[in-house]
Amino acid sequence: MHRVKVIICGVVQGVGFRPFIYQLAQKHRLGGCVTNTSTGVEIEVEGEEEDIEAFLKDISTKSPPLALINSIKTYPLTPLGEEAFLIKESQVYAHRSTLISPDVCICEDCLRELFDKNDRRYRYPFINCTNCGPRYTIIDDIPYDRANTSMRKFPMCKECAAEYNNPKSRRFHAQPNACFQCGPKVFLYDKEKRPIFCNDPILETIKLLKKGFIVAIKGLGGFHLAVDAENSKAVMKLREKKPRKEKPFAIMSKDLNAISQYANISQADRELLTSFQRPIVIVPKKEPNTLAEGIAPGIKNFGVMLPYTPLHYLLMEREFLALVMTSGNISEEPICIKNDEAFSKLKGIADYFLIHDRDILQRSDDSVCQIINEKVRLIRRSRGYVPLPIFFDRDLPQVLACGALEKNTICLTKENKAFISQHIGDLENLESLQFFEHVISHLKRILEIEPEIVAYDLHPQYLSTKWALEQKGIKLIGVQHHHAHILSCLAENGDFSKVIGLALDGTGYGEDERLWGSEVLVVDKASYKRLAHLAYRPLPGGEKAIKEPWRMAISYLYPIYGRKLLELSL
Repeated sequence: MHRVKVIICGVVQGVGFRPFIYQLAQKHRLGGCVTNTSTGVEIEVEGEEEDIEAFLKDISTKSPPLALINSIKTYPLTPLGEEAFLIKESQVYAHRSTLISPDVCICEDCLRELFDKNDRRYRYPFINCTNCGPRYTIIDDIPYDRANTSMRKFPMCKECAAEYNNPKSRRFHAQPNACFQCGPKVFLYDKEKRPIFCNDPILETIKLLKKGFIVAIKGLGGFHLAVDAENSKAVMKLREKKPRKEKPFAIMSKDLNAISQYANISQADRELLTSFQRPIVIVPKKEPNTLAEGIAPGIKNFGVMLPYTPLHYLLMEREFLALVMTSGNISEEPICIKNDEAFSKLKGIADYFLIHDRDILQRSDDSVCQIINEKVRLIRRSRGYVPLPIFFDRDLPQVLACGALEKNTICLTKENKAFISQHIGDLENLESLQFFEHVISHLKRILEIEPEIVAYDLHPQYLSTKWALEQKGIKLIGVQHHHAHILSCLAENGDFSKVIGLALDGTGYGEDERLWGSEVLVVDKASYKRLAHLAYRPLPGGEKAIKEPWRMAISYLYPIYGRKLLELSL
């Protein structure tokens, strides 16, 4: 007889990994145990040598679809004569290095049960299993156990507990496991916070949307503001109330057939739309179409997504070609995640609120992608992707990069991994700064990263820069804005050789304390040289010129053409 300890690191918590190991041990007639730890999953198995070898091979080749194994290490142990195999309580070690799964769209098995009249979870809006459901958005700490998530306030009923403890169940150790009897519930309110009494809040919400009302809907990573996408008056009402003059709204349809009625979607688009991340995908409009012109005025594309929670599928079941599902926030502030926060901030926009009592602990906007030259390009990397890291072929020092002003994200590095946060947004108010600080604190804790270096943008007025400069007892490094852009391209391609880079990004603070714009830089991983740039010109209208680039065009063209500029066909 032989006995070995197996330590597995990677995304191995919250993805059905322990049940998978249990079933493998049964298959190969092995005794021992498996447990979650703060570094991954730890296994001890005992049996014949060939059975252990087959067991280890199956771990590598047959792991659950959402698992991501980075390393498997084995250590010999003294046999104990164990024949039974057990799943033990999680252990917390001082060193944390486990990877956490992102949130995952509802799986086909749960979707089938959702609409099965004979299933006890028929039309239950929080159905999930080890292969799907909330992960990062409900996690407070690791290891990934119910007690460390927002599901801790929902004790499982007898039936759910039986599933949770049954190694043959798809819900074996599924931490968000719940049902109508013991789990989260949905509620419908008007904007004055008065409850709407009805048999089914979701069916009532559908009726309200069909009548043209705006409904704030609590989802997975935050609130959405929803209207019927074919109702032009409702769309314009939402646009006026938010207010959002021109920026396009995202829309959700129940399936690919529905999307194909108003958009041209390629095979690559279809694969991205149906991926477990379920991002918003930018696709060309199909003309003519029946959707409201006000959804994406003056542009040729729609941002579309498929439902990713059971609640979404219930809303989209039969009544709508598409729903506008735009971020539930006041413009320039983070998306709302708390019920009271939504009532307070969105009551001037939404007519009704469809809420639930499962807390969102980590806000996470919808991710946005586009297929460009047959490749997936991430425009906003958030829900469905975070907190998975980007891997490098070398170890990195522990660094916190604070990001810039607009569309801020932060990044933490550890070992050979870079952890980019969810979308934080424009750091232009207190709420966004508080979100920025929360994300840093949370990721540092769950990833056990204590940065040796804090990197910041050179612009002295950026809130991220001001925050970085307030940090004491740590090395601070300022990074020029356009240099950072080109370095990010090198990092994305895994190539840090010397390059000539074009950063056509607009405003960035230069080392000469002037505003830089379109830059041609010679860059390597440690330094850069400025080769060429557009001439310095005044900013007509000050900061307005940053967001209205026609002002800068006039600033450059007027010295050349003078008043004849007005005669040019531009």
